[in-house]
Amino acid sequence: MMLVCSSRCGGRLFRALFAEVELDTGGVYQDHRIAQPGYVCLNCGSPAVDLGEVPAEMEAQARADQAETAATTDILCPVCETMVQVGADMECPNCGAPLEIA
Repeated sequence: MMLVCSSRCGGRLFRALFAEVELDTGGVYQDHRIAQPGYVCLNCGSPAVDLGEVPAEMEAQARADQAETAATTDILCPVCETMVQVGADMECPNCGAPLEIA
């Protein structure tokens, strides 16, 4: 985890917004769990960002973009001769003719 203030104020203390804290019957801290990532800078109050998550998020976005690109293809409809972007085994959005990707 590498937290930084989004307004670049230089603050070094942050608060987890969605943390679940477990206490014993005397109110003594036992454990915690981050339910949802979300942090705030205690110096200026701006949202904080976890830069440690950036590489994994960029990789996930690249995989999603690649899957989306591979799933669709531009083809010419043999019935209405319109260039359409379709996935596998779809119909032409203009005339409804069944399309096959070779």
